[in-house]
Amino acid sequence: MKISLEFQPAERVDAEALIVPVFEGRPETRFGAASLAGEVTGKALEMTLLHHVSGVSAARVLLAGAGKPEKFTASEQRSLASAAIRHLKAKSVARVALALDPAFAAPEFAQAAVEGAILGDFDPDTYKTGEKKKAVESFTVVVTAHDESLDRAIERGRIVAEAQNYTRALVNEPANKLTPSGVAAAARQVAAEYGLECQVLDREEMAALGMRALLGVAQGSAEPPALVTLRYQPSGAPSGVHLGLVGKGVTFDSGGISIKPGDGMEKMKYDMAGGASAIGAMRAIAQLKPAIAVTAFIPCVENMPGGRAQRPGDIVAAMSGKTIEVINTDAEGRLILADALSYARSRGCTHLVDVATLTGAIVIALGHLRAGLFSSDDGLRDRVLSASRSAGERMWPMPLDEDYKDYLKSAFADLSNVGGRWGGAVTAAIFLKEFAEDTPWAHIDIAGTAWLDDEKPHLAKGPTGLPVRTLVRLALDWEA
Repeated sequence: MKISLEFQPAERVDAEALIVPVFEGRPETRFGAASLAGEVTGKALEMTLLHHVSGVSAARVLLAGAGKPEKFTASEQRSLASAAIRHLKAKSVARVALALDPAFAAPEFAQAAVEGAILGDFDPDTYKTGEKKKAVESFTVVVTAHDESLDRAIERGRIVAEAQNYTRALVNEPANKLTPSGVAAAARQVAAEYGLECQVLDREEMAALGMRALLGVAQGSAEPPALVTLRYQPSGAPSGVHLGLVGKGVTFDSGGISIKPGDGMEKMKYDMAGGASAIGAMRAIAQLKPAIAVTAFIPCVENMPGGRAQRPGDIVAAMSGKTIEVINTDAEGRLILADALSYARSRGCTHLVDVATLTGAIVIALGHLRAGLFSSDDGLRDRVLSASRSAGERMWPMPLDEDYKDYLKSAFADLSNVGGRWGGAVTAAIFLKEFAEDTPWAHIDIAGTAWLDDEKPHLAKGPTGLPVRTLVRLALDWEA
């Protein structure tokens, strides 16, 4: 999608459709809305399409409900733009403009509008052979006064949203198309295109490093595992800060010997959404060039119940030296993240943020609206929360009390990989904390937010690409 910015009255913009936000209690009078009294209420995401409006160059005007003006934020702007694009795309409209409301013509709203347009243009129909919805060719943000900060904002919005859509496309790939080796190939391509350093450890190299927790998960699959590293190192980066992003990369999760129920198992291709978000974030970071060093670590495996699969009751030694009793082979994400966190520490990361579709328990706790955020360090937690709010990706801080570790006691090893029925999202985080050790660390459980089961007005069914925007914002806003 071609993105542009124009400084002129919206009525003069040449487009197939012009999107005009309409607010509750503040009727729009310029574009024929006054004649639709009672039909156009301004309620959030209400869409009214008008044709051949007098005095308007655009062939159509889409009056897009923006809700109450006092509650209109950049997040609402993003959703509005996305829903409007999806509405127009269904009608094969190719050239679209959006008139920023004069009261909301700040850079963050311009960026959000561009992000929404690009995100709204995504559909998960790659493998359909019939006629598909036509992609929107161009999107123009229209304001009345020139401001150079808006140019930077829409470029940043384009980069971030394209990275999020890249993540969504990666997550959408079926497991027979995207194996651990396929994730490694995708990371190499991103590195080559955007100037990142890339390294991929194979099974033998991981064995030499003592990554028995990760390799134990991989041993049931014919697909070889891979540990992918993507590194961004700017010149003049402060020596005391090296942010490590660790993303779970289980390309298919059958549950292993502790096999999952068949109902819904087809969605387990999305169990690598954390890893995909780390790659997507690095794609944007490489272009936006924050001041700090950032390295992503993506442990990639397939969790299968093959003849060599690990069994409940097996004991493995992680890279850190800690021993783990595997009670449930379907709690595999924390095993591969354990070794990845240790490896990230060994590579000099001073702060760690892991992202994973880790537990069903977080969905019980928070539903599909917020990701769960856990952290061993208040300062890092606050950085991540601030970034998530700015990025419009909702998270909620969860407890990490030390006595939750009692649930993970094992009579036979240093700890078990599950803690029983209660507090499952917390005990999973407590498990990971053991391997982050004294490094400031945060864990984002996206099991409830990485995938949409039903299409929304502003977002297609399937992968969401969360939390790419948060990770990028975290790196950009970092102050040493």
